[in-house]
Amino acid sequence: MKFEKKTFKNGLRTIVAPMKDTQAMTLWVLFGTGSKYETKRLNGISHFLEHLFFKGTKSRPKAGQVNRELDRLGAQSNAFTSKEFTGYYVKAASKHFDVALDIVSDILIEPLFKKEEIEKERGVILQEISMYEDDPRRQSFDLFEELVYGDQPAGWDTAGYPNTVKNITRDDIVHYKNSHYLTSNAVVTVAGNVDPASAFRKIEKAFSRMPQGNKIEKAKVIESQSRPQARFKKKAVDQTHLRLGVRGYNMFDERRYAMTVLQTILGGNWSSRLWNELREKRGLTYYVRAFQENYTDSGYLMAAAGVPHEKLEEAAKKMVDVFRDVRLKGVSDAEIKFAKEYIRGSMALAFESTDEIATFLSSQEIFYNKIMTPEEVLEKIEKTKKAEINKIAKDIFKPEKANLAAISPGDNAKAFEKILAKI
Repeated sequence: MKFEKKTFKNGLRTIVAPMKDTQAMTLWVLFGTGSKYETKRLNGISHFLEHLFFKGTKSRPKAGQVNRELDRLGAQSNAFTSKEFTGYYVKAASKHFDVALDIVSDILIEPLFKKEEIEKERGVILQEISMYEDDPRRQSFDLFEELVYGDQPAGWDTAGYPNTVKNITRDDIVHYKNSHYLTSNAVVTVAGNVDPASAFRKIEKAFSRMPQGNKIEKAKVIESQSRPQARFKKKAVDQTHLRLGVRGYNMFDERRYAMTVLQTILGGNWSSRLWNELREKRGLTYYVRAFQENYTDSGYLMAAAGVPHEKLEEAAKKMVDVFRDVRLKGVSDAEIKFAKEYIRGSMALAFESTDEIATFLSSQEIFYNKIMTPEEVLEKIEKTKKAEINKIAKDIFKPEKANLAAISPGDNAKAFEKILAKI
C-alpha cells in the first residue's frame, strides 16, 4: 500500500493513497469523537450532530440539496457515529473528486443547524432508536456493553435514549461541534485514482477555514468486576440472541495481535471451534461468530449466536466449554497456521477497495498518530507464537471476567452466572 501524509499549518492531517488500477476514489473525514465523549444529559449528541451536517449549509441551504448533489454523482455516501470516532465519506468516480471534496468540506465547516431542521431530525432519530429497539441482534450487542461497562459513557447507547435526544438543544449542538470538530482532531483521507500533489493542494484549500484548537478529552473507562455477570432483556422474539464474552485488551496493547489469531480460531470463520461445535455438530444456531473489540482504554472478546429459546442453556454451556478448553489445553500449531492464512487472505481481499484503504489509514492516524501499513500489521500477527496465544487464553478466560447478555422472552440471569463460573 502506497500513501503520503501531510500535516497542514492549521494542524489538519491528510493522507493520500493513489491507486491507479481503479476509476473510483473514496474521501474520508474522520474525527476522534463519539458517544464516549458525552455527558449523561447529552447522551446521543454525537450521533445527532452527525445527522445534522447533511441538513443544509450556507451555500446549500435547501433541505435535501446536499443529498441530491451527491446522488447526481452516482456516489455512495454516508456517515456514522461510534463510541470513539465519527466518520463522513463519499465514494465516487475519481473524476468527481473535486465536487465530493467541496460538498464534504462544506457540510463540516458551514452547517446551518436550522431550528426547524433540528426538530425534524430529532423525530428521525427517535424513529431510528425505535428501529434498533426492534433489532434484537443489534440490541444484544448494546446490552452486552451496558452490562460490561455500566452507567458510564462506555456503557451508554451511541444513538442516545428518547429522553436525552428529546432534550438536546441547538446551543448544545453548536457547543459540541465547536469543542470537537477541530483540525487537531480530524484526519482527511482520499484513496483512489487521484494525483497526490493535486489532492493535497485541494484538500488544504477546502479545509483552510476549519476551526483550530484542542478538543475536550473523554473520561477514562472504569472497569470493575469480581464475579460472572449475566443480564437478560425480556422481549417477544422468535429466537434468543446470545452474547457471551470476556474482558480483553485495549487497542494499544501488543497482545491484540495474538488475540486476533485466537479470536479467528474460536469464531472467525466457518472452520472455527464455535462454528463446528454449535452449528455443525449440534445444529443449535444459524449464525455464530467471535468478535474482538479494542477501544482506546478497554476491550473484550465476545461470542455471538442466535438460538432457540429452549436451547439457550445448552448453547451457553457449549460456548463456555469451548473457552474453557482453549484455556486448559491451548491451541495447536495447525490451528494457528490455518488462522494466520485466513487472516492474510481476508486482508488481501479487503484492501482491494478504495473505501477499506481509506478507512484503515484514517483510523490508524486518528488513534495512533502514525500509520502501520497492512503489511506491518500482518507481520505482527505472523510473529505471534503458540505460547503467547495460550498465555492470553489463560489470562482472559476467567469467571471474574465473564459476561453474558441475551435478548429473550425469559430471564434467568442467576442460573447463567453459575454457567459462566465454570469458564
